[in-house]
Amino acid sequence: MKTLKIAIQKSGRLNEKSVELLKNCGLNFENYKSSLISPVSNFPLEILFLRDDDIPEYVQDGIADLGIVGENVIQETEVEVSYLQRLGFGKCSLKIAVPNSSNINTLADLNGKAIATTYPAILGKFLKEQNITSDIRTISGSVEISPGLGLSDAICDLVSTGGTLKSNGLKPFADVMSSEAVLIGSKEIAESDLVQELIQRVQSVLRAKETKYVVLNVEKVNLEAVTALLPGVKSPSVVPLAEEGWVAVHTVIPERDFWDRISQLKQAGAQGIVVMPIEKIIL
Repeated sequence: MKTLKIAIQKSGRLNEKSVELLKNCGLNFENYKSSLISPVSNFPLEILFLRDDDIPEYVQDGIADLGIVGENVIQETEVEVSYLQRLGFGKCSLKIAVPNSSNINTLADLNGKAIATTYPAILGKFLKEQNITSDIRTISGSVEISPGLGLSDAICDLVSTGGTLKSNGLKPFADVMSSEAVLIGSKEIAESDLVQELIQRVQSVLRAKETKYVVLNVEKVNLEAVTALLPGVKSPSVVPLAEEGWVAVHTVIPERDFWDRISQLKQAGAQGIVVMPIEKIIL
């Protein structure tokens, strides 16, 4: 049986979440900080710990079959890979930012201006789509200080909370792209049975994070009103209780609807509501 190779970030903002995801998929391995390869003991898989900038090309070239990397890195390296699953973590935005005192007020004002960035390919494509001609200055790290040093009129960099921009006297000006961690695969490997099994595990973990398991008690006279609020995975499970005229209802509720549904359930007659996290959901 072929052993798959998946590349993840060796260190940085995606490493911890990538390791957590793979372990939640039931994969047993050591997160070696000093090693490039970690074998999985209970699945035909090896984990490669690499620089995030190298992951897309490793996957494109077939050195790794799969990879977990930010979409911004994929777009910047301009590789040909398959998007297999968006992972919901590592979310951020690539933004153009300008000094607080800048007279740049519209995208057109960027014409002829210098913009410092570590993402020249993405920025260049964005400016071309906007019919803007700017001087793109590629800088490795510490992009935020370039306007203060007189190296640029604006910057284009990843923004999560905006705290770094604010501390350097900058303000967000324009959104270039949104990014999150993505599971990618080489064109040849995406349809293999092993890859599909791994994707199923990943999806089951992601579904579980998006839902809550709910058990509640309700009088039979109010059961129809309560179950109408609980679509569940297919439909709620209803179990008779020892007390005559009462039942227990088991279901799942999407995280995004959680508090609204709880309030509606109480109004419909639900009592003794117990909410629990879900480890995995397999459809």
